[in-house]
Amino acid sequence: MEEDGVKYEEEYVSNSRGMKLFACHWSPLCHDPKALVFLCHGYAMECSISMRGTGMRLAEAGFVVHGLDYEGHGKSNGLQGYINSFNDVVDDCSNYFASVCEKEEYKNKRKFLLGESMGGAIVLMLHRKEPTNWNGAILVAPMCKIVEDMKPPPIVISILSKLSNVIPTWRIIPSGDVIDRAIKSEEWREEVRNNPYCYKGRPRLKTGYELFMASLDIESNLNKVTLPFIIVHGGDDAVTDPSVSEALYTLAESKDKTMKLYPGMCHALTSGEPSDNIDIVFSDIIKWLDDRTCGVS
Repeated sequence: MEEDGVKYEEEYVSNSRGMKLFACHWSPLCHDPKALVFLCHGYAMECSISMRGTGMRLAEAGFVVHGLDYEGHGKSNGLQGYINSFNDVVDDCSNYFASVCEKEEYKNKRKFLLGESMGGAIVLMLHRKEPTNWNGAILVAPMCKIVEDMKPPPIVISILSKLSNVIPTWRIIPSGDVIDRAIKSEEWREEVRNNPYCYKGRPRLKTGYELFMASLDIESNLNKVTLPFIIVHGGDDAVTDPSVSEALYTLAESKDKTMKLYPGMCHALTSGEPSDNIDIVFSDIIKWLDDRTCGVS
C-alpha cells in the first residue's frame, strides 16, 4: 500500500517457539532511506494502527521503519494481553530486527530503536543484550519505573510472586482506566478503545509480575546504558515516572544523551496529545535522528 510517498507492507514471521508474529514496515518511496528505525510498542498496544502515525512520520522524513507485534499483542499469536516471559519478548524483537538488518539493501545503514512506554524497557534490554549493536535509541515515556500510585500494593505483589506460575493468565490485577490517564485527546482515546487489537482487560497475573520485575531490573541498571539516546517525556505523565527518565539521563554512561521534558503533556506523546504538541515531539525526534544520520558514514 502506498500513501503520501510512503510504502506500507505487512508480513508474518515465526519465533523460536513456533508462534506467528505480525510485522509491518513503512519505507520512503522516492529516495534511498537515511537509516533504519525499529519500533517497540507499549503494553497492550500494537504497531500497525496505534503506531501508524509514528511509522508514517518517520518514513516521510526518510527513514525505513519496522515494527513487530509481541506475542499476545496486536495481530500476533498468543493469548491477548499475556506476557509469559519478558525475556522472550526481548529475544523475539532481537531476532526479527537482526533478520531485517541482514538484508543486503540495509547492510550499510545505521540502525536505531524507538520504544514507547513498556517498549522503552524493551529497547534498554535490547541494548544490554548487544551493547554495541545499535547507533542510538529514542525513548518515548519509557517504562524505567512504574509511578508509585500505579504500583501493585504489597499484598498483590506477594500474590503475583506466588501465583504467577500457578494461574498465570488470571485477570486479577486491579488497574484504573489507563487510557484516560495516558491519553489527552478524546478522539485518540476512542480510537484505542475501538481498536480490537489493543488489549483493554485487567492485566493478567504473570503479565503484571513480568512488567513489575522488568521495571525493577531497568531501574537498578540505569548506569549501564552506554548508547546514544534521546528521552522524550511528558511532564504530566501519570503512567511512567518522568523523574526516573531524568535519573536515566543523569546516571547513563552514554556520552551522547538528550532529555526533552514537555510541561503539561501526558503519556501518549506521539499519538494522544493535540496535534501541535505531537508536531513538537516529532520535530525533536526527527532532528535528533537527522543529526546522527545525515552526512554520517
